[in-house]
Amino acid sequence: MLDENISSLFIIRNSLLASKLSKKAGNRLSIHGISLTEFIVMHCLSNDLPQEVSRIELADHLGMSASGVTRLLMPMEKNKIIEKIKNPRDSRQSLVKLSATGKRVFEEARDSFSHIASELTSNLSQGQLEKLVELYAKVI
Repeated sequence: MLDENISSLFIIRNSLLASKLSKKAGNRLSIHGISLTEFIVMHCLSNDLPQEVSRIELADHLGMSASGVTRLLMPMEKNKIIEKIKNPRDSRQSLVKLSATGKRVFEEARDSFSHIASELTSNLSQGQLEKLVELYAKVI
C-alpha cells in the first residue's frame, strides 16, 4: 500500500464509492426523467429544508456554489419540477419550491430510489448502516 494516512484513504475511497453509487442510482432514476442530483434537490425541498428556500440556502445545504445550483435548477424549472417564488422580504431574490409536478415525480422516484438503495447496501446489516449514517453525520 502507498504511504497514505487513513484520512486520505477515507476521502479517496469515499469519492470512489460516491461515483459508483451515483452512477447506479442515476441509472435507476433516469426512468423518471431525473438525475441523482435532481433527486437530492427534491429530497432536500421535501424533507430537509423549508418548503420555500433561497438558491443560496439550497447551495449551502448541498455543498455547491450558488451558480452551480442556478444551472441545476434551470432545467428543473423548465420541466416544471420546481417553481420560483418572489421573496416577500427582498424582491431581488427569488425562492424555489417543489411544484405539484415535482412532488408527484419525487414520490414516484422515491420508490425506485428506495429499491436501489436497499440493493446497494444489502451486504450491510441494519446496525452497520445506522453506524455509517451516524459516522457520516460527524464528517459532514
